[in-house]
Amino acid sequence: MRKKGMRGFTLIELLVVIGIIAILAAIVLVAVNPARQFAISRDTARRNDLYQTLNAIYQYSVDNNGNFPAQITGTFTDIGTSGLDLSADLVPTYIPTIPYDPLNGDASTTLYVLAQEGTGRLTATATAAEVAVPMTLTR
Repeated sequence: MRKKGMRGFTLIELLVVIGIIAILAAIVLVAVNPARQFAISRDTARRNDLYQTLNAIYQYSVDNNGNFPAQITGTFTDIGTSGLDLSADLVPTYIPTIPYDPLNGDASTTLYVLAQEGTGRLTATATAAEVAVPMTLTR
């Protein structure tokens, strides 16, 4: 028997509120799109790695009468121990370690390529960029 004056929510009311909250949570999750946010974050790390590498090479050239490391050619070559190994020239004086792609790179294959143009400028590219394709810096 129900006492007069007792108030509360019915089961139907509670289920409706839970359903509305679930729908709103799904909408927010789709709007935020965490996979895209992580991809943007990794692309930012790639861009910073390219800047860091080019800055280290230019600092090296300042200390070596304007000469770049001898291994750099006009052909795009993967930076890393299996390709264009810049660690002997740059580490640890100009850069703590040779950076590599945050998703699939490693010390032997960084997934960053580098070449010197005919004008003497350096171009670095992140070959595994996800959102900002292609990701190329020239200095």
